[in-house]
Amino acid sequence: MGERRKAHDPARRGRQIKPGSGATFGADPVLRSHPRILFVTSEFADYVKVGGLGEVSAALPRALRSQCDIRVLIPGYREVVSRLSGVETVSHLPSRGDIPACDLVRSKTRDGLVVYVMLCPQLFERDGALYNDATGRDWEDNDLRFARLGLAAAQIASGTGDPNWIPDLLHLNDWTSALAPAYLAWNGRSIPSVLTIHNLTHRGLFARHRLDRLGIPHAAFDINGVEFCGDISFLKAGIFYASHITTVSSTYAREIVTPEHGCGLHGLLRGKLEQGRLTGIINGIDESWDPLTDPHLAQSFSSDNWQGKDANAQALRKTFGLAVSRGPLFAIVSRLVHQKGLDIAIEAIETIVRQGGQIVVTGKGESELERSLCQMAKQYPGKVSIQIGYEETTARQMLAGSDFLLMPSRFEPCGLTQMYAQRFGSLPVAHRTGGLADTIQDGVTGLLFGELSLGGLLGAIYRSLDVYHSPSRLRAMRKAAMARPTGWNDAAANYASIYNSTLTAA
Repeated sequence: MGERRKAHDPARRGRQIKPGSGATFGADPVLRSHPRILFVTSEFADYVKVGGLGEVSAALPRALRSQCDIRVLIPGYREVVSRLSGVETVSHLPSRGDIPACDLVRSKTRDGLVVYVMLCPQLFERDGALYNDATGRDWEDNDLRFARLGLAAAQIASGTGDPNWIPDLLHLNDWTSALAPAYLAWNGRSIPSVLTIHNLTHRGLFARHRLDRLGIPHAAFDINGVEFCGDISFLKAGIFYASHITTVSSTYAREIVTPEHGCGLHGLLRGKLEQGRLTGIINGIDESWDPLTDPHLAQSFSSDNWQGKDANAQALRKTFGLAVSRGPLFAIVSRLVHQKGLDIAIEAIETIVRQGGQIVVTGKGESELERSLCQMAKQYPGKVSIQIGYEETTARQMLAGSDFLLMPSRFEPCGLTQMYAQRFGSLPVAHRTGGLADTIQDGVTGLLFGELSLGGLLGAIYRSLDVYHSPSRLRAMRKAAMARPTGWNDAAANYASIYNSTLTAA
């Protein structure tokens, strides 16, 4: 995609500034000391989340507050509305096509972060999950639901939202908000935007006949627009129209410009890279991942006092019904999906058990993988145990009690679990890809393998067993892993730099 003919670059057009917005741009732009940033996301961990996007969306804006006037825009899911306090209605956002109008309200989190919420009960206040119904099927109107999010962002940026606050730049996240720069372009506006790709496989694909209901001009159904292999792609549109693209690790930024990992968008993304408009920035993790202060753990510990680590291992074995053992304890904390390479991990379980190890698993996902893992637990009672589902307290206890974390992911844009594990002294055993390659130093803070195969994983597992049976090396690696920088300061500084360069170029 993007290789058939050269795409024009909508982000290079002159910026139109609404009078009274307070922006100070002209022939020689003078940037605000604190630019106004609207961070647009479909998940926000304070109120509702499905995975890592919710964690990032809650942490990154907070880390940026010292450098930007940053506010968050989220949909008004039922869970969100029930948790809001001090709500103030600021505007009524008009409809477009079949996208309904909605009210925009403003609230604040307990620590003062301003959050805008779109109130549109017919789209967001319903039973089920964020993206799918109770049966696990995607909502049939997901195109309208998340076009509403992108449209709201574009309307706020155009001055239709909060009359007292108009953003200088939009920071969009994944396909669910990616139509925002497209709506701006179709309205003749080129307000700067940064689009972060958290997972390229989720491209927001919808049938061509939905163009009118989404208010998309038919002329935009083109390679230089929203068209992707005969469908509408929200993410493709965002990549094409946004001023700058980021991914959540440097290695993933390099991977997605290749046919193997580019999901059909590698040509367009390669063009962005060649223009200097594609950047990888690794995520951080929040300060609650501290084994000295985490209240979920059986006993606190540190890299200078391992007694608590052993106590957590004993508690974990008891919780999962494992036998008392002096062997290594492996953990899998993951969505149980093909991407995570769990089919390969299942094949390795027999070797782990045969070598005196045990393994605990938590997660949910594809039914075939769930069944296979449950079968392994039946086959090796007292040595293999699984809990279908995810509960954060259990996940924290697993990372605190385990010796090694298995992450044989086929691809991993960033990954947070390996960083959580390192903070808790559990060494990741992972495929050398994406954010795993960027956050794990092989033989120092974890163990990496290159070939994505059972043989590749088993080679790393045997290396981990050698580490386990060398107490001094195990302690040294645990200590190095726990000392690895994991906060959000570096990421925030990098995003602030991207904001400033994007605004300067506008």
